[in-house]
Amino acid sequence: AAAAAAAAAAMAHGAGVPQDAEAQSFFTAVTTNLGYLVLFFFGHVRDTFARVTGVSRFRDELLPRTEGEAPLLDPRGGAFYVRRLKFRIQDCWDRPICSRPGAHIEVLDREMGPNGTTLKLNGKVIPALNLGSYNYLGFADDWEATCGGPVRAALDRYGISCQSAAGDAGFMTVHQELEEYVARFCGKEAAVVFNMGYGTNSQTIPAIMGAGSLIISDALNHTSLVNGCRDAGAKTLPFKHNDIAGLERVIREAIVQGQAPEGSAYKPWTKIMVMVEGIYSMEGETCNLRAVVDVCKKYKCYVYVDEAHSIGALGKTGRGITEHCGVDPSEIDIMMGTFTKSFGGMGGYIAADKNIIDFLKAKNAGTLFGSNLSPTVAEQILTAFRIIDGADGTTIGRDKLASIKENSNYFRTQLKHMGCSVLGDEDSPVIPMMLFNPTKIAAFSRECLKRNLAVVVVGAPAVPIYGGRVRFCISAAHKREDLKEALKKVREVCKILNLRYEKSMFG
Repeated sequence: AAAAAAAAAAMAHGAGVPQDAEAQSFFTAVTTNLGYLVLFFFGHVRDTFARVTGVSRFRDELLPRTEGEAPLLDPRGGAFYVRRLKFRIQDCWDRPICSRPGAHIEVLDREMGPNGTTLKLNGKVIPALNLGSYNYLGFADDWEATCGGPVRAALDRYGISCQSAAGDAGFMTVHQELEEYVARFCGKEAAVVFNMGYGTNSQTIPAIMGAGSLIISDALNHTSLVNGCRDAGAKTLPFKHNDIAGLERVIREAIVQGQAPEGSAYKPWTKIMVMVEGIYSMEGETCNLRAVVDVCKKYKCYVYVDEAHSIGALGKTGRGITEHCGVDPSEIDIMMGTFTKSFGGMGGYIAADKNIIDFLKAKNAGTLFGSNLSPTVAEQILTAFRIIDGADGTTIGRDKLASIKENSNYFRTQLKHMGCSVLGDEDSPVIPMMLFNPTKIAAFSRECLKRNLAVVVVGAPAVPIYGGRVRFCISAAHKREDLKEALKKVREVCKILNLRYEKSMFG
């Protein structure tokens, strides 16, 4: 009983990574890799034929327009992947919608144009249940009632754009209010806001890390963190996803080795920063933050937490992974988050000690050179914070937090009962379901749209070549009837495509 309780507690804090949901049967592994081999083989055959004959829809990519001209895109690199793999299923992405991104949306239908390369609108509109947007707390659905008044007033007062960087003439009273609220909400001394979530990471990391410092990063961290590490000029070492023993091993070895190559005089790192996420966006798994912090304290490493998907969605009061895992915010050195998910806005923030925020405002390229966050969007975010925090005098925020938790756990449980291979931890609104085979990625998306379900499918290189999946994003605005109907349709598609991998090696 004690062991079972310990296992349950570990799962609650993300330590029990699901484990074997990505483990394929031999049959699935063979057919998945064979599918990609076929696509690559025939893709190269068609490219060779095009170069020899000059006949191809992609002639301009494959052959120079004038003699001696170098191709702008490497025809054998990423352009090959786009041309011969992604192009075949391009209708599954970039679908335009003509409504608010709420629980129900209207999708504009498309068909292939006469040139064989471009999708064209055909005039049809498909009503669909939205299972792909980051509308976690449903502000896109009840915006008129919850946020519309203050945001419209902000539009009248400030206009739509700052038309300047924060350090010049782009810092308005609404930005100051937002930064102060973010700091209080996160339990830190100060905060700074940015106009893009991706840029928050990619521009902040180079400002605080550099040559002589070491970054130790979870192997499945988001691209914005990865690119920020690359731009920083610091040494970066990965550790196996959510593996605390592996993290400690990497830290110990890095400290022992130091900066200098083997055989040289020992030179310690100027500082070591460990970077993790609250919820991993392609896995739906939560970070075991308590254990990460304990290891970092032991070896005197700094902690950087990306809360893009967890702030406003996890925890009893929406304060994210720290609240979810019982970690005091004072134990986290850098807290990063975005406003695009739970707050119905855009941009991101860094919350930390005041001296760090003052330094970032003076050193970060995003605040120095980029136009500041739209004041109208800033008011949207500020209003959402007040609702989540209960500062508006209602229980709307509390009800939304309860709803997103109930909806997410219900949907995940029902998918597992179907026999689907599901990733992620309890309470996470991100619910990936494994598809594996490349042909099933497109087929699942198309079959769902036929049934008026809008879903997001993911394939290589965003995930490993064997890791094709659909990523469901659940909202507080989804009604239980919506989810039941969606599950009924997903069950139909799973039967057609043989996706119940937990029940049969053949799906």
